[in-house]
Amino acid sequence: MLQLLHIENIAVIEEADITFDRGFNALTGETGAGKSIVIDAMGAVLGQRTSRDLIRTGAAKAFVSAVFTDVPPMAELSACGLEAEEGELLLQREIFADGKNACRVGGRPVTVAQLRRIGQQLLNIHGQHDGQLLLDEERHLGYLDSYGHVEEEQGAYAACYEAMEATRKKMRSLEMDEAEKARRLDSLQFQIGELERAELKPGEEEALLQRRDILRNSEKFMSAVQGALYCLNGGDEGGAGAVGLLGEAERSIASVRGLGEQFAQLAGRLEGLRSESYDVAETLRDLAGDLEFSPGELDELESRADQLYRLKKKYGETEEDMIAYLDKCRGELDEIAFASDTLARLEKTLAKERAQAMKAAKALSGKRKAAAKDLEARIQDELRQLDMPKVRFSIQFAEKEPDAAGIDEVRFLMSANVGEELRPINRVASGGELARIMLALKNVLAEEETIGTLVFDEVDTGVSGRAAQKVAEKLAQVSRRKQVLCVTHLPQLAAMADTHFSVEKGERKGRTFTSVESLDLERRKGELARLTGGEKPTAAMLAGAEELIASAAAYKEKL
Repeated sequence: MLQLLHIENIAVIEEADITFDRGFNALTGETGAGKSIVIDAMGAVLGQRTSRDLIRTGAAKAFVSAVFTDVPPMAELSACGLEAEEGELLLQREIFADGKNACRVGGRPVTVAQLRRIGQQLLNIHGQHDGQLLLDEERHLGYLDSYGHVEEEQGAYAACYEAMEATRKKMRSLEMDEAEKARRLDSLQFQIGELERAELKPGEEEALLQRRDILRNSEKFMSAVQGALYCLNGGDEGGAGAVGLLGEAERSIASVRGLGEQFAQLAGRLEGLRSESYDVAETLRDLAGDLEFSPGELDELESRADQLYRLKKKYGETEEDMIAYLDKCRGELDEIAFASDTLARLEKTLAKERAQAMKAAKALSGKRKAAAKDLEARIQDELRQLDMPKVRFSIQFAEKEPDAAGIDEVRFLMSANVGEELRPINRVASGGELARIMLALKNVLAEEETIGTLVFDEVDTGVSGRAAQKVAEKLAQVSRRKQVLCVTHLPQLAAMADTHFSVEKGERKGRTFTSVESLDLERRKGELARLTGGEKPTAAMLAGAEELIASAAAYKEKL
């Protein structure tokens, strides 16, 4: 559950600490006082999209933190290398004026996307306009799938559908007119010819460039090699080099090596130095031979390097890439040349894949239809509890050509009055009916989820009187299973709450600010009276508020 929400510099809220409790928490206040800003702050700390316009005027950044308790093990946490210590988890988010964000979970930095995935498992916000989402029939299938837990069937179908689409893509690439086929054949034959004539070899360019660099600097290299050889072997005039001098030193010491171990060791060391210097001289002599080249060799290397450069720009970054592209072109050439045979083979493959996809789609559809019957009954029961006993709710199926979602077209139907036929929700539902149907749907879906906190932002839109009381009772029922946070303007809902917060706007030092305070019993009566009759409650209004609280308490005792 959400235990503590800390807000800094969010819109008109300079700073606020809100300590929520278990059960039903209500937030009330005048329109424009900042109730929805509290909801926006919750959304921000859960990783939802925000705007820098949310930052309070004059502030460099906004900050929100939330402490959740009773957090179960979550795969999303494990994926980030995190865990809830003793079931407690701290979420934090800073929003800077330049649009940057800094997010942390348990004190460790995370991305906004990671914060969002974690937040989605902790708290669900039902916005004041969510009821309008029911008007979009494209969303209905998603609601049904969420309830039906069809992930396994969806995965099996998706694999079949992707295979079928891959085969279709291959067939479309082969289904070209004769003029296009001729153009493609010419292009492939040219590319294949150019690459085959190049006789590419893996690693050739690297060796070529090394040799080119040597030849470009051959004079410098040759001078260094010859200088070293002169020092080791001596000049043509007969001067002694290092090899000869070391040999003389070795022979001189060797003549007295029998006079002591020390002389024997020195003779051995001199022998090693002479042998090593001789080997170095031989290596230098071989290198000098390698540095000799014909006048045209450098031009040939430059020409080959230029050829490889031009080919790389067209066919790949390395010789391996270009060879792979050549193989690909050869394969495509064969496919086009034998397109008729290939198409016939692919048609057989497609028929098999379509049969497999349809089998998987029907299995998915069957799972959805079974879930739909159960969901209809659950929604119908919820609507009866929300003072809509005459409303009929149904889920209609129609079959379509297979696409990524399957073969089902799904839409929600309702009949608002006895004797009227079922019609699409977007044609017959009023604002209040939409709000209650969405509430019913959210409640049913929430029962299937592990989310511990449900937030309802003005779920009472278009609802009043007896219907408002039923909505209040429903939220009270839900709050016995999950923590409920509700922004409301209705006294029936506020009276039913276990914890009541007042959101008030004022002025201080020429600035608007919003405060959030938990209400004791007396202040709660005054707030309920205000919700009922206005700013100046009468004794009768206060008595009515007290009666509302007592009635709500009596109802909750029965739960």
